[in-house]
Amino acid sequence: MFGLDPTTITFLIYIVGMISIGFIAYRFTTNLSDYILGGRRLGSFVTGLSAGASDMSGWLLMGLPGAVYAAGLVEGWIAIGLTIGAYLNWLFVAGRLRTHTEYNANSLTLPEYFHHRFGDKTKLLKIVSATIILFFFAIYCASGVVAGARLFENLFDVPYSTALWYGALATIIYTFIGGFLAVSWTDTIQATLMLFALFLTPIFILIQLGGFEETHTVLMQAGEAANKDFTDLFTGTTFVGLLSLSAWGLGYFGQPHILARFMAADSARSIPNARRISMAWMIICLFGSVGIGFFGQAYFFANPEQAELVNQNHEQVFIELAKLLFNPWVAGVLLSAILAAVMSTLSCQLLICSSAITEDFYKGMLKPNASEKELVWLGRIMVLVIAVLAIVLAQDPDSKVLGLVSYAWAGFGCAFGPVVILSLFWKRMNAAGAMAGMLTGALVVVFWNTLVPDSGIYEMIPGFILATLAIFVVSLVTPSPRKEIVTTFENAQKAYEQEMN
Repeated sequence: MFGLDPTTITFLIYIVGMISIGFIAYRFTTNLSDYILGGRRLGSFVTGLSAGASDMSGWLLMGLPGAVYAAGLVEGWIAIGLTIGAYLNWLFVAGRLRTHTEYNANSLTLPEYFHHRFGDKTKLLKIVSATIILFFFAIYCASGVVAGARLFENLFDVPYSTALWYGALATIIYTFIGGFLAVSWTDTIQATLMLFALFLTPIFILIQLGGFEETHTVLMQAGEAANKDFTDLFTGTTFVGLLSLSAWGLGYFGQPHILARFMAADSARSIPNARRISMAWMIICLFGSVGIGFFGQAYFFANPEQAELVNQNHEQVFIELAKLLFNPWVAGVLLSAILAAVMSTLSCQLLICSSAITEDFYKGMLKPNASEKELVWLGRIMVLVIAVLAIVLAQDPDSKVLGLVSYAWAGFGCAFGPVVILSLFWKRMNAAGAMAGMLTGALVVVFWNTLVPDSGIYEMIPGFILATLAIFVVSLVTPSPRKEIVTTFENAQKAYEQEMN
Protein backbone atom coordinates (compact mmCIF):
# COMPACT_ATOMS: atom_id res chain seq x y z
CA MET A 1 0.00 0.00 0.00
CA PHE A 2 1.78 3.12 -1.34
CA GLY A 3 5.11 1.46 -0.52
CA LEU A 4 4.50 1.65 3.24
CA ASP A 5 5.27 -1.18 5.67
CA PRO A 6 2.46 -2.74 7.81
CA THR A 7 3.58 -0.94 10.98
CA THR A 8 3.30 2.46 9.32
CA ILE A 9 -0.04 1.63 7.68
CA THR A 10 -1.57 0.61 11.02
CA PHE A 11 -0.19 3.73 12.62
CA LEU A 12 -1.67 6.02 9.95
CA ILE A 13 -5.07 4.29 10.13
CA TYR A 14 -5.15 5.07 13.84
CA ILE A 15 -4.42 8.76 13.22
CA VAL A 16 -7.19 9.02 10.61
CA GLY A 17 -9.62 7.37 13.04
CA MET A 18 -8.87 9.87 15.82
CA ILE A 19 -9.28 12.84 13.50
CA SER A 20 -12.61 11.43 12.28
CA ILE A 21 -13.89 11.44 15.87
CA GLY A 22 -13.04 15.13 16.01
CA PHE A 23 -15.33 15.80 13.07
CA ILE A 24 -18.15 13.79 14.69
CA ALA A 25 -17.76 15.72 17.96
CA TYR A 26 -17.91 18.98 15.99
CA ARG A 27 -21.62 18.38 15.37
CA PHE A 28 -22.30 18.24 19.14
CA THR A 29 -20.27 21.34 20.02
CA THR A 30 -22.58 24.34 19.95
CA ASN A 31 -21.36 26.58 22.79
CA LEU A 32 -18.37 27.28 25.03
CA SER A 33 -19.54 24.85 27.73
CA ASP A 34 -19.59 22.07 25.12
CA TYR A 35 -16.14 23.03 23.84
CA ILE A 36 -14.53 23.35 27.28
CA LEU A 37 -16.35 20.73 29.42
CA GLY A 38 -18.52 18.73 27.02
CA GLY A 39 -21.65 20.26 28.53
CA ARG A 40 -20.98 18.44 31.85
CA ARG A 41 -22.52 15.23 30.53
CA LEU A 42 -19.76 12.63 30.77
CA GLY A 43 -20.77 9.33 32.36
CA SER A 44 -18.64 7.39 34.84
CA PHE A 45 -16.95 5.15 32.24
CA VAL A 46 -15.81 8.00 30.01
CA THR A 47 -14.92 10.17 33.02
CA GLY A 48 -12.79 7.40 34.55
CA LEU A 49 -10.87 6.44 31.42
CA SER A 50 -10.59 10.01 30.19
CA ALA A 51 -9.13 11.19 33.50
CA GLY A 52 -6.58 8.38 33.36
CA ALA A 53 -5.64 8.90 29.74
CA SER A 54 -5.32 12.67 30.06
CA ASP A 55 -3.06 12.12 33.07
CA MET A 56 -0.73 9.51 31.55
CA SER A 57 1.01 11.31 28.71
CA GLY A 58 3.94 10.11 26.61
CA TRP A 59 6.02 9.78 29.76
CA LEU A 60 4.08 6.60 30.63
CA LEU A 61 5.41 4.75 27.57
CA MET A 62 8.69 6.63 27.18
CA GLY A 63 9.79 8.60 30.26
CA LEU A 64 9.01 6.10 33.04
CA PRO A 65 10.21 2.96 31.17
CA GLY A 66 13.37 4.86 30.26
CA ALA A 67 14.00 5.84 33.88
CA VAL A 68 13.47 2.25 35.10
CA TYR A 69 15.66 0.92 32.26
CA ALA A 70 18.51 3.18 33.38
CA ALA A 71 18.23 2.91 37.17
CA GLY A 72 16.15 -0.18 37.95
CA LEU A 73 13.14 -0.75 40.18
CA VAL A 74 14.04 2.16 42.46
CA GLU A 75 12.32 4.43 39.92
CA GLY A 76 9.16 2.43 40.57
CA TRP A 77 8.59 4.67 43.60
CA ILE A 78 7.24 7.22 41.12
CA ALA A 79 4.49 4.75 40.22
CA ILE A 80 3.77 4.00 43.90
CA GLY A 81 3.48 7.69 44.75
CA LEU A 82 1.28 8.37 41.73
CA THR A 83 -1.10 5.53 42.57
CA ILE A 84 -1.61 6.74 46.14
CA GLY A 85 -1.97 10.38 45.06
CA ALA A 86 -4.46 9.57 42.29
CA TYR A 87 -6.64 7.50 44.62
CA LEU A 88 -6.75 10.23 47.26
CA ASN A 89 -7.55 12.80 44.60
CA TRP A 90 -10.52 10.74 43.39
CA LEU A 91 -11.65 10.05 46.96
CA PHE A 92 -11.48 13.53 48.49
CA VAL A 93 -11.46 16.03 45.62
CA ALA A 94 -13.32 14.70 42.56
CA GLY A 95 -16.94 14.65 43.76
CA ARG A 96 -16.65 17.74 45.91
CA LEU A 97 -15.07 19.76 43.11
CA ARG A 98 -17.85 18.68 40.73
CA THR A 99 -20.47 20.01 43.14
CA HIS A 100 -18.63 23.16 44.26
CA THR A 101 -17.92 24.33 40.72
CA GLU A 102 -21.61 24.00 39.91
CA TYR A 103 -22.64 25.99 42.99
CA ASN A 104 -20.04 28.65 42.25
CA ALA A 105 -21.70 30.14 39.14
CA ASN A 106 -21.38 26.86 37.22
CA SER A 107 -17.66 27.55 36.77
CA LEU A 108 -16.18 26.05 33.62
CA THR A 109 -12.49 26.53 34.47
CA LEU A 110 -10.29 26.36 37.55
CA PRO A 111 -9.52 30.13 37.53
CA GLU A 112 -13.23 30.88 37.25
CA TYR A 113 -13.92 28.56 40.19
CA PHE A 114 -11.30 30.32 42.32
CA HIS A 115 -12.77 33.69 41.35
CA HIS A 116 -16.30 32.78 42.46
CA ARG A 117 -15.36 30.52 45.39
CA PHE A 118 -13.44 33.32 47.13
CA GLY A 119 -15.54 36.24 45.90
CA ASP A 120 -12.54 38.01 44.37
CA LYS A 121 -13.92 41.35 43.15
CA THR A 122 -10.53 42.44 41.75
CA LYS A 123 -10.32 39.42 39.39
CA LEU A 124 -6.66 39.07 40.35
CA LEU A 125 -7.13 35.43 41.35
CA LYS A 126 -8.48 34.65 37.91
CA ILE A 127 -5.62 36.48 36.17
CA VAL A 128 -2.85 34.95 38.29
CA SER A 129 -4.20 31.38 38.12
CA ALA A 130 -4.77 31.61 34.35
CA THR A 131 -1.21 32.94 33.92
CA ILE A 132 0.21 30.03 35.96
CA ILE A 133 -1.78 27.61 33.79
CA LEU A 134 -0.40 29.10 30.59
CA PHE A 135 3.19 29.13 31.89
CA PHE A 136 3.40 25.55 33.15
CA PHE A 137 1.20 24.07 30.43
CA ALA A 138 3.44 25.55 27.75
CA ILE A 139 6.21 23.39 29.25
CA TYR A 140 3.91 20.39 29.77
CA CYS A 141 2.65 20.60 26.18
CA ALA A 142 6.25 20.73 25.02
CA SER A 143 6.87 17.37 26.74
CA GLY A 144 4.03 15.84 24.70
CA VAL A 145 5.41 17.29 21.50
CA VAL A 146 8.87 15.85 22.31
CA ALA A 147 7.37 12.38 22.94
CA GLY A 148 5.45 12.49 19.66
CA ALA A 149 8.51 13.73 17.80
CA ARG A 150 10.62 10.83 19.11
CA LEU A 151 8.03 8.39 17.83
CA PHE A 152 7.76 9.92 14.36
CA GLU A 153 11.54 10.34 14.19
CA ASN A 154 12.02 6.64 14.88
CA LEU A 155 9.15 5.33 12.77
CA PHE A 156 9.48 7.51 9.67
CA ASP A 157 13.25 8.15 9.83
CA VAL A 158 12.82 11.92 9.54
CA PRO A 159 14.83 14.68 11.27
CA TYR A 160 13.74 15.68 14.75
CA SER A 161 12.81 19.20 13.56
CA THR A 162 10.37 17.70 11.02
CA ALA A 163 9.04 15.03 13.39
CA LEU A 164 8.00 17.78 15.83
CA TRP A 165 5.36 19.01 13.40
CA TYR A 166 4.19 15.53 12.39
CA GLY A 167 3.73 14.52 16.02
CA ALA A 168 1.68 17.58 16.94
CA LEU A 169 -0.47 17.87 13.82
CA ALA A 170 -2.94 15.04 14.46
CA THR A 171 -3.63 16.20 18.02
CA ILE A 172 -4.08 19.80 16.94
CA ILE A 173 -6.59 18.88 14.23
CA TYR A 174 -9.08 16.92 16.32
CA THR A 175 -8.76 19.23 19.35
CA PHE A 176 -9.26 22.28 17.13
CA ILE A 177 -12.38 20.81 15.55
CA GLY A 178 -14.14 18.81 18.25
CA GLY A 179 -13.07 20.35 21.56
CA PHE A 180 -13.69 18.58 24.86
CA LEU A 181 -16.10 15.98 23.50
CA ALA A 182 -13.60 14.88 20.85
CA VAL A 183 -10.84 14.78 23.45
CA SER A 184 -12.93 12.75 25.92
CA TRP A 185 -14.24 10.27 23.33
CA THR A 186 -10.79 9.68 21.87
CA ASP A 187 -9.33 9.39 25.38
CA THR A 188 -11.59 6.38 25.99
CA ILE A 189 -10.23 4.64 22.88
CA GLN A 190 -6.68 5.71 23.61
CA ALA A 191 -6.86 4.50 27.22
CA THR A 192 -7.88 1.06 25.95
CA LEU A 193 -5.01 1.03 23.47
CA MET A 194 -2.49 2.08 26.12
CA LEU A 195 -3.73 -0.67 28.45
CA PHE A 196 -3.30 -3.24 25.68
CA ALA A 197 0.26 -2.13 24.90
CA LEU A 198 1.44 -1.89 28.50
CA PHE A 199 -0.07 -5.25 29.48
CA LEU A 200 1.19 -7.17 26.45
CA THR A 201 4.77 -5.95 26.03
CA PRO A 202 6.27 -7.11 29.39
CA ILE A 203 4.70 -10.55 28.88
CA PHE A 204 6.29 -10.93 25.45
CA ILE A 205 9.69 -9.89 26.82
CA LEU A 206 9.45 -12.63 29.44
CA ILE A 207 8.44 -15.17 26.79
CA GLN A 208 11.34 -14.11 24.56
CA LEU A 209 13.85 -14.53 27.40
CA GLY A 210 12.50 -17.91 28.51
CA GLY A 211 10.44 -17.02 31.57
CA PHE A 212 10.74 -15.06 34.80
CA GLU A 213 13.61 -17.05 36.36
CA GLU A 214 15.78 -16.73 33.26
CA THR A 215 14.95 -13.02 33.01
CA HIS A 216 15.88 -12.50 36.66
CA THR A 217 19.21 -14.24 36.08
CA VAL A 218 19.97 -11.93 33.15
CA LEU A 219 19.01 -8.90 35.24
CA MET A 220 21.45 -9.92 37.96
CA GLN A 221 24.17 -10.28 35.32
CA ALA A 222 23.27 -6.86 33.91
CA GLY A 223 23.46 -5.40 37.42
CA GLU A 224 26.91 -6.88 38.03
CA ALA A 225 28.13 -5.45 34.73
CA ALA A 226 26.73 -1.99 35.59
CA ASN A 227 27.74 -2.19 39.26
CA LYS A 228 24.16 -1.71 40.49
CA ASP A 229 21.17 -3.82 41.51
CA PHE A 230 18.31 -3.30 39.07
CA THR A 231 16.01 -5.53 41.14
CA ASP A 232 16.17 -3.60 44.45
CA LEU A 233 13.53 -0.96 45.27
CA PHE A 234 15.97 0.76 47.65
CA THR A 235 19.32 0.52 45.90
CA GLY A 236 21.46 3.61 45.43
CA THR A 237 19.07 6.02 47.09
CA THR A 238 18.37 7.75 50.38
CA PHE A 239 15.26 8.47 52.43
CA VAL A 240 15.12 11.93 50.85
CA GLY A 241 15.46 10.40 47.40
CA LEU A 242 12.61 7.95 47.99
CA LEU A 243 10.48 10.73 49.45
CA SER A 244 11.11 12.84 46.37
CA LEU A 245 10.10 10.04 44.02
CA SER A 246 6.95 9.28 46.03
CA ALA A 247 6.08 12.99 46.20
CA TRP A 248 4.95 12.84 42.58
CA GLY A 249 1.59 11.76 44.01
CA LEU A 250 1.04 15.20 45.59
CA GLY A 251 0.88 16.70 42.13
CA TYR A 252 -2.50 15.15 41.37
CA PHE A 253 -4.42 17.63 43.50
CA GLY A 254 -3.43 20.56 41.30
CA GLN A 255 -3.43 19.27 37.72
CA PRO A 256 -5.98 21.38 35.76
CA HIS A 257 -6.36 18.82 32.95
CA ILE A 258 -7.31 16.10 35.46
CA LEU A 259 -9.51 18.35 37.59
CA ALA A 260 -11.37 19.36 34.42
CA ARG A 261 -12.48 15.74 34.02
CA PHE A 262 -14.00 15.81 37.50
CA MET A 263 -15.80 19.05 36.70
CA ALA A 264 -17.20 17.54 33.47
CA ALA A 265 -18.82 14.50 35.13
CA ASP A 266 -22.61 14.36 34.83
CA SER A 267 -22.92 14.28 38.64
CA ALA A 268 -20.94 13.66 41.81
CA ARG A 269 -22.81 10.36 42.13
CA SER A 270 -20.99 8.96 39.10
CA ILE A 271 -17.57 9.67 40.63
CA PRO A 272 -17.16 6.48 42.79
CA ASN A 273 -17.69 4.20 39.79
CA ALA A 274 -15.40 6.39 37.67
CA ARG A 275 -12.78 6.12 40.43
CA ARG A 276 -12.85 2.33 40.36
CA ILE A 277 -12.52 2.25 36.57
CA SER A 278 -9.73 4.82 36.48
CA MET A 279 -7.69 3.31 39.33
CA ALA A 280 -7.87 -0.22 37.91
CA TRP A 281 -6.70 1.11 34.55
CA MET A 282 -3.96 3.18 36.14
CA ILE A 283 -2.49 0.39 38.29
CA ILE A 284 -2.26 -2.01 35.36
CA CYS A 285 -0.69 0.65 33.13
CA LEU A 286 1.89 1.77 35.72
CA PHE A 287 2.92 -1.80 36.47
CA GLY A 288 3.22 -2.43 32.74
CA SER A 289 5.28 0.71 32.24
CA VAL A 290 7.70 -0.25 35.01
CA GLY A 291 7.80 -3.81 33.64
CA ILE A 292 8.81 -2.60 30.17
CA GLY A 293 11.80 -0.72 31.52
CA PHE A 294 12.72 -3.44 34.02
CA PHE A 295 12.48 -6.46 31.70
CA GLY A 296 13.72 -4.35 28.79
CA GLN A 297 17.04 -4.00 30.61
CA ALA A 298 17.34 -7.80 30.60
CA TYR A 299 16.35 -8.09 26.93
CA PHE A 300 18.89 -5.60 25.65
CA PHE A 301 21.64 -6.94 27.92
CA ALA A 302 21.01 -10.37 26.40
CA ASN A 303 20.88 -8.85 22.89
CA PRO A 304 23.55 -6.10 22.93
CA GLU A 305 23.64 -5.88 19.13
CA GLN A 306 20.10 -4.43 19.24
CA ALA A 307 20.72 -2.02 22.13
CA GLU A 308 22.61 0.83 20.44
CA LEU A 309 19.67 3.21 20.01
CA VAL A 310 18.22 2.47 23.46
CA ASN A 311 21.57 3.06 25.16
CA GLN A 312 21.83 6.43 23.41
CA ASN A 313 18.34 7.43 24.58
CA HIS A 314 16.71 5.27 27.27
CA GLU A 315 13.29 6.73 26.46
CA GLN A 316 13.28 4.76 23.18
CA VAL A 317 13.09 1.41 24.99
CA PHE A 318 9.38 0.73 24.37
CA ILE A 319 9.55 1.78 20.71
CA GLU A 320 12.45 -0.56 20.01
CA LEU A 321 10.89 -3.48 21.89
CA ALA A 322 7.62 -3.11 19.96
CA LYS A 323 9.48 -3.20 16.65
CA LEU A 324 11.69 -6.12 17.63
CA LEU A 325 9.25 -8.44 19.39
CA PHE A 326 6.00 -8.18 17.46
CA ASN A 327 4.55 -8.79 14.04
CA PRO A 328 4.70 -5.49 12.06
CA TRP A 329 0.91 -5.11 12.13
CA VAL A 330 0.80 -5.60 15.91
CA ALA A 331 3.81 -3.31 16.31
CA GLY A 332 1.85 -0.61 14.52
CA VAL A 333 -0.95 -0.94 17.06
CA LEU A 334 1.49 -0.85 19.99
CA LEU A 335 3.33 2.18 18.67
CA SER A 336 -0.02 3.89 18.19
CA ALA A 337 -0.34 3.61 21.97
CA ILE A 338 2.51 6.11 22.36
CA LEU A 339 0.72 8.54 20.10
CA ALA A 340 -2.47 7.78 22.05
CA ALA A 341 -0.74 8.75 25.29
CA VAL A 342 0.66 11.91 23.73
CA MET A 343 -2.61 12.89 22.05
CA SER A 344 -4.80 12.24 25.09
CA THR A 345 -2.78 14.51 27.39
CA LEU A 346 -1.62 17.11 24.89
CA SER A 347 -5.14 17.64 23.56
CA CYS A 348 -6.53 18.19 27.05
CA GLN A 349 -3.70 20.56 27.93
CA LEU A 350 -4.24 22.57 24.76
CA LEU A 351 -7.92 22.81 25.62
CA ILE A 352 -7.25 23.96 29.20
CA CYS A 353 -4.87 26.67 27.94
CA SER A 354 -7.41 27.70 25.34
CA SER A 355 -10.15 27.93 27.97
CA ALA A 356 -7.90 30.03 30.24
CA ILE A 357 -7.53 32.57 27.45
CA THR A 358 -11.11 32.56 26.15
CA GLU A 359 -13.08 32.19 29.40
CA ASP A 360 -10.76 33.80 31.95
CA PHE A 361 -8.99 36.53 29.96
CA TYR A 362 -11.15 37.37 26.94
CA LYS A 363 -14.66 36.88 28.33
CA GLY A 364 -13.73 37.55 31.94
CA MET A 365 -11.68 40.70 31.35
CA LEU A 366 -12.09 42.09 27.85
CA LYS A 367 -15.51 41.23 26.41
CA PRO A 368 -18.04 39.87 28.92
CA ASN A 369 -20.84 39.89 26.33
CA ALA A 370 -19.01 37.86 23.70
CA SER A 371 -21.25 35.44 21.81
CA GLU A 372 -20.93 31.68 22.24
CA LYS A 373 -19.91 31.25 18.59
CA GLU A 374 -17.22 33.90 18.98
CA LEU A 375 -15.84 32.25 22.12
CA VAL A 376 -15.77 28.77 20.56
CA TRP A 377 -13.85 29.99 17.53
CA LEU A 378 -11.48 32.05 19.66
CA GLY A 379 -10.89 28.89 21.68
CA ARG A 380 -10.04 27.00 18.49
CA ILE A 381 -7.60 29.70 17.39
CA MET A 382 -5.91 29.65 20.81
CA VAL A 383 -5.43 25.88 20.48
CA LEU A 384 -3.35 26.56 17.37
CA VAL A 385 -1.38 29.38 18.97
CA ILE A 386 -0.48 27.38 22.09
CA ALA A 387 0.42 24.32 20.03
CA VAL A 388 2.87 26.35 17.97
CA LEU A 389 4.39 27.76 21.19
CA ALA A 390 4.81 24.21 22.54
CA ILE A 391 6.53 23.16 19.31
CA VAL A 392 8.93 26.09 19.61
CA LEU A 393 9.76 25.16 23.23
CA ALA A 394 10.40 21.55 22.15
CA GLN A 395 12.98 22.46 19.51
CA ASP A 396 15.95 21.18 21.55
CA PRO A 397 16.66 17.62 20.28
CA ASP A 398 18.21 16.76 23.66
CA SER A 399 14.93 17.40 25.53
CA LYS A 400 13.86 14.59 27.85
CA VAL A 401 10.15 13.86 28.30
CA LEU A 402 10.32 12.97 32.00
CA GLY A 403 12.35 16.08 32.89
CA LEU A 404 9.82 18.43 31.28
CA VAL A 405 6.87 16.62 32.86
CA SER A 406 8.53 16.62 36.29
CA TYR A 407 8.91 20.40 36.30
CA ALA A 408 5.40 21.20 35.05
CA TRP A 409 3.83 18.55 37.32
CA ALA A 410 5.46 20.15 40.37
CA GLY A 411 4.42 23.62 39.22
CA PHE A 412 0.73 22.72 39.05
CA GLY A 413 0.81 20.51 42.13
CA CYS A 414 2.28 23.23 44.33
CA ALA A 415 0.44 26.25 42.86
CA PHE A 416 -3.05 24.72 42.78
CA GLY A 417 -3.02 21.54 44.91
CA PRO A 418 -3.21 23.13 48.38
CA VAL A 419 -5.64 25.80 47.12
CA VAL A 420 -8.02 23.21 45.65
CA ILE A 421 -7.96 20.94 48.71
CA LEU A 422 -8.50 23.67 51.27
CA SER A 423 -11.13 25.42 49.13
CA LEU A 424 -13.24 22.25 49.43
CA PHE A 425 -12.75 21.65 53.16
CA TRP A 426 -12.04 24.97 54.94
CA LYS A 427 -14.68 27.68 54.78
CA ARG A 428 -12.42 30.22 56.59
CA MET A 429 -10.04 30.29 53.62
CA ASN A 430 -10.21 33.60 51.75
CA ALA A 431 -8.99 35.19 48.50
CA ALA A 432 -5.80 36.55 50.09
CA GLY A 433 -4.89 33.09 51.35
CA ALA A 434 -5.59 31.52 47.95
CA MET A 435 -3.42 34.12 46.23
CA ALA A 436 -0.59 33.61 48.74
CA GLY A 437 -0.75 29.85 48.28
CA MET A 438 -0.72 29.98 44.48
CA LEU A 439 2.17 32.44 44.26
CA THR A 440 4.22 30.67 46.96
CA GLY A 441 3.81 27.25 45.33
CA ALA A 442 4.62 28.48 41.82
CA LEU A 443 7.63 30.58 42.87
CA VAL A 444 9.15 27.84 45.02
CA VAL A 445 9.03 25.44 42.05
CA VAL A 446 10.54 28.02 39.69
CA PHE A 447 13.39 29.03 42.01
CA TRP A 448 14.00 25.96 44.23
CA ASN A 449 16.82 24.43 42.19
CA THR A 450 18.48 27.85 41.91
CA LEU A 451 18.22 28.65 45.62
CA VAL A 452 19.12 25.15 46.85
CA PRO A 453 20.90 23.51 43.88
CA ASP A 454 22.32 20.48 45.72
CA SER A 455 19.39 19.59 47.97
CA GLY A 456 18.38 16.49 46.02
CA ILE A 457 14.78 17.20 47.06
CA TYR A 458 12.03 17.26 44.42
CA GLU A 459 10.66 20.80 44.42
CA MET A 460 7.16 19.37 44.91
CA ILE A 461 7.86 18.78 48.62
CA PRO A 462 8.93 22.28 49.74
CA GLY A 463 6.53 23.92 47.29
CA PHE A 464 3.47 22.01 48.56
CA ILE A 465 4.34 22.49 52.24
CA LEU A 466 5.12 26.20 51.98
CA ALA A 467 2.04 26.89 49.84
CA THR A 468 -0.18 25.18 52.43
CA LEU A 469 1.39 27.19 55.26
CA ALA A 470 0.99 30.41 53.28
CA ILE A 471 -2.74 29.74 52.81
CA PHE A 472 -3.33 29.10 56.52
CA VAL A 473 -1.26 32.03 57.78
CA VAL A 474 -2.53 34.65 55.34
CA SER A 475 -6.18 33.53 55.62
CA LEU A 476 -6.03 33.78 59.43
CA VAL A 477 -4.40 37.22 59.57
CA THR A 478 -6.75 38.75 56.96
CA PRO A 479 -10.52 39.35 57.18
CA SER A 480 -12.91 36.38 57.07
CA PRO A 481 -14.81 35.64 53.84
CA ARG A 482 -18.08 37.49 53.33
CA LYS A 483 -21.25 35.84 54.62
CA GLU A 484 -22.57 34.99 51.13
CA ILE A 485 -19.31 33.21 50.27
CA VAL A 486 -19.54 31.06 53.41
CA THR A 487 -23.21 30.32 52.69
CA THR A 488 -22.43 29.14 49.17
CA PHE A 489 -19.67 26.90 50.56
CA GLU A 490 -22.02 25.38 53.13
CA ASN A 491 -24.77 24.83 50.56
CA ALA A 492 -22.34 23.08 48.21
CA GLN A 493 -21.15 20.85 51.05
CA LYS A 494 -24.72 19.90 51.97
CA ALA A 495 -25.60 19.21 48.33
CA TYR A 496 -22.56 16.95 47.94
CA GLU A 497 -23.36 14.99 51.11
CA GLN A 498 -27.00 14.56 50.12
CA GLU A 499 -26.10 13.39 46.62
CA MET A 500 -23.60 10.85 47.91
CA ASN A 501 -25.93 9.41 50.59
